[in-house]
Amino acid sequence: MKLTGSYEFEAPVEKVWEALIDPTSLAGCIPGCQGMETVNEDEYKANLTVSVGPVRGRYTATITIRDKTPFKVFRLGVEGTGSVGFISGEATITLEERDGKTSVGVDSDAQVGGTVARVGQRLMDSVGKMMMDNFFTCLQQSVK
Repeated sequence: MKLTGSYEFEAPVEKVWEALIDPTSLAGCIPGCQGMETVNEDEYKANLTVSVGPVRGRYTATITIRDKTPFKVFRLGVEGTGSVGFISGEATITLEERDGKTSVGVDSDAQVGGTVARVGQRLMDSVGKMMMDNFFTCLQQSVK
């Protein structure tokens, strides 16, 4: 499943960057996140609950931040397993500031397997896009 998006922030790039790599901000905005703990500077363990159609599953996920070029770009990886299958994905996040506002671009590719994928296959793209939009809406509000 490929997802792309662009989100505008009413904040300078430094503030948006810090929110995007801060585990507290991430945990507060990732839909279904019940908690996140730091493994090391760029790796976190998270407990997530994800619903797709009638299927609801709990996942334990590892979230990693790689290839950081501060205030410009990084890659975000997610690997998780749970009672109803697995999730795996990577997103390239790019930031660009213009006139004190920051544009954040997302280019991601994710795979979901197990019961959640079989039952909710037709809904996966729309649920994925909704979760991404909800995450960035939350983050936009947190950096105001």
